[in-house]
Formats: sequence, structure tokens, C-alpha cells
Amino acid sequence: MTTETNSVFGSFKEVFAPVTEAFKNFQNLEVPEAAREFVKKQAETAKVRAADFYAGSEKASEVFESAVTGSVSEAAKIGRNIQQALYQDAETFFAGIDKLASAKSINEAVQIQSDLLRAHGETIVSRAKASTEYFGKLVSEGAKTAQDNLTKVYTKTA
Repeated sequence: MTTETNSVFGSFKEVFAPVTEAFKNFQNLEVPEAAREFVKKQAETAKVRAADFYAGSEKASEVFESAVTGSVSEAAKIGRNIQQALYQDAETFFAGIDKLASAKSINEAVQIQSDLLRAHGETIVSRAKASTEYFGKLVSEGAKTAQDNLTKVYTKTA
């Protein structure tokens, strides 16, 4: 069994002897000065490009952060407006309950209810119109800001 193993190993060594010899010669091969200088220059160029890329990515991050900060601020403003609208609706609802409770007849109660529904409908239409105008303004400003920020990033990285 050992003889077979040694025999296979010997055959293997014999087959790959030229490759092994080539690697030995390759390891002792001297690299020309021009090739070393070329590699050094390429490494320096890559280093400069990496630094430029990093600076550009930092600028892009700043732009993104300012855009996100603006968006968060707007989201908070929208949240406050929604809270205010809900509060106003609750006030209106309870004021309507008081009015309905003061009605002395069914006809008067129906009239109060109709007035309340009409006023509520007008409020909803008014809010929808204001929201549409506000979001249109936000989209327009957002597009302008994005365009300005992309221009800044592009000019800084170019």
C-alpha cells in the first residue's frame, strides 16, 4: 500500500516537475524599473481618485442630509396641521351637539343638522384645496431643491 502511494506521489511529482521548475524560475525573475514605476503611478492615481470619490460622496451625503432634514421639518409641519384640523373638527362636533341639544323641535334639529353638515362639507373642501396647493408647492420646491443639490454635487465631483 505504501509503495503504491509513493509510486503515485512520485508520478505526480514527475508530471508536475516542469511546472514546479517554472515557478522557481518565476520567483527569481526581476521586475523591470519601468513596470514598478507604472504600478506606483497607477496606485497614486487610484489613491487620488478614491479621495475625490470620497469627497464627492461626503458632499452628496451633506446634500442628502439637508434634503432629509427639510423633509422631516415639513413632515412635522404636516403632522401639526393634521392635529390642528382634528382638534378643530372635535370642537365643531361638540359645538354641534350643544346646538342640537338646544333644539326645541324636530324641524329645528333637522335644520341645525343640515347647517352643520353643510359647514363641515365646506371645511373639507377648503382643506382639500389648501392641501392640494400646499403639496403642489412642496413638489415644486422639492424638485427645484433636488435639481440645485444635484448641480452642487455634480460640480463638486467633476
